Amino acid sequence: MNLTADVREADRRLTQWAASRIPHRIGRLLSAVEETAENSKLWCGAAAAMTAFGARRGRRSAVSGLASLAVAQLISNGVGKQLVGRPRPPKEWIDHNEVEDRPDSSSFPSGHTAAAVAFTAAIAPGWPLAAAICTVPTALLALERVQSGAHYPTDIAAGTLIGLVSAWLAHHVPHLLQDAARATRLQL
Repeated sequence: MNLTADVREADRRLTQWAASRIPHRIGRLLSAVEETAENSKLWCGAAAAMTAFGARRGRRSAVSGLASLAVAQLISNGVGKQLVGRPRPPKEWIDHNEVEDRPDSSSFPSGHTAAAVAFTAAIAPGWPLAAAICTVPTALLALERVQSGAHYPTDIAAGTLIGLVSAWLAHHVPHLLQDAARATRLQL
């Protein structure tokens, strides 16, 4: 069996299933979540709430989440979409009108998913309850991106991976830089 052909077939089947099997009312909820997350409004709002109500822990988590989100957007939209010119799923696979509202940019990877996962994963170590709450819209957003015909499931998987790597980078790069600066000072 050809793995690439198998992945493409799984992408097709899952995309068509999500577009046709998710009830219209659920689809409207998913669209509302996507609209709120557009341009990172949802995650900026969550960061503002965390800052207002979370004291020091909230401020640290919000900064970490927003830094991670910025890295994820840079990787997914600034690099990934520029390197991989994957077309969106064919319109004939999608049996509802949402397919008309999707962007013209590359399908791969899902920048929405990358940003959502990055924000949620980055706040998890500092404030697990806030991350658990953010997991709900993150999952709904990922599902919406397939249901609406904007992305294939593999685009979502790539966005998820980028989000997790971005959260890791947001937590570890500052410490690595501090350690490097400390080592340099010791050598002088």
